[in-house]
Amino acid sequence: MAEAVVLAPGREKPVRNHHPWIFSGGIRSLPAGAADGDIVEVRAHDGHWLAAGYLNRASQIQVRLLSWQQGEAIDDDFWRRKLAAAIARRAALAADTSTSAYRLVNGENDYLPGLLVDRYDRWLVLQAGTLGIDLRKQKIAEMLLELTGCAGVIERSDHSQRREEGLQVANGHLLGEAPPPRVTIRESGHAFLVDLAGGQKTGYYTDQRANRQRVAAYCAGKEVLNGFAYTDSFAVYALAAGAKSVINLDASVDALALGEENLQGNGYDPEKQAESIAGDVFQILRDWQREPERRFDLVILDPPKFAQNRRTLDNALRGYKEINLQAMRLLRPGGILATFSCSGLVSADLFQKVLFGAAVDAGRPVQILEWLQQGADHPVALTFPEGAYLKGLICRVDEA
Repeated sequence: MAEAVVLAPGREKPVRNHHPWIFSGGIRSLPAGAADGDIVEVRAHDGHWLAAGYLNRASQIQVRLLSWQQGEAIDDDFWRRKLAAAIARRAALAADTSTSAYRLVNGENDYLPGLLVDRYDRWLVLQAGTLGIDLRKQKIAEMLLELTGCAGVIERSDHSQRREEGLQVANGHLLGEAPPPRVTIRESGHAFLVDLAGGQKTGYYTDQRANRQRVAAYCAGKEVLNGFAYTDSFAVYALAAGAKSVINLDASVDALALGEENLQGNGYDPEKQAESIAGDVFQILRDWQREPERRFDLVILDPPKFAQNRRTLDNALRGYKEINLQAMRLLRPGGILATFSCSGLVSADLFQKVLFGAAVDAGRPVQILEWLQQGADHPVALTFPEGAYLKGLICRVDEA
């Protein structure tokens, strides 16, 4: 029988409601004999059994919960069942021949806290965000290959959450065949080259798939500015929808070079239909305020995560306001702004308030046309609202 974590009085309600995290402040006592990473029971202060999960004393989140069924064994069969259930939820995507890249396991939202898995054609990219998953990642990789029939698994456990768990960065080949330097994926019929080993996140932003389609619906005949372009996926969708031209901005020269290959691979001429400019997107947009010829019908802003933690939240909000303010000023009357935040600490309501502040400072009337969020392969469990991290708005920006 697993040893027990005992909660402080009055701290059992979130556990009963199936929230998967138990913070150190909610715990009265930890089991002396359990090692970090072990499975432990969780009991209320009166001894009543509540749940089971894995322990890590080094983390502020000391227990991550896996089961609320007393007596359920958390063994290989348990992990296989949970993985199989997550894979089954993506059956429609797996059957869609126009798309070969999507999230396969979405951590707490698929009831597997600490584990993210993305599929890129025949390869899987695994992120182990916690000690409990890190200790089991090899076995999990074996199960994933059995369940999916994929060729291999690589690891991209390089996000900041690992430091909070007392873990180092862990990247590299994990199991099966190693992928080529670039993997070609399909998304809604478009082809993209993905660098699984060196690209951002796990190589590509699958969470924006549906949003790329929604933004593309506004692009026909438009001159488009694609800010924080990365490898030009929004640009490909825009041109496929009939955009007149696209300018892609990004700080990474390498990302833009791969983006140009993506444009060419989908039949577009980067020299005639698109332009790539490397640099600080904030500064470029400020500089263009003084150039009247730099005005656009549609601006896309898909920046990286600005708010890494609560200490950086205020600076992040100022950044979101500034970049959207500059974009609004560059739009022609009636232009479209498609803007996103992937900072989990910035709620959809707060992001909308930031845009309101930008609109006031820009002196432009702005209407919201659509609210956007992460794709269906990135579900949000109702018991874990923290899983809703991506939010976006499509807005019309009218004349001052």
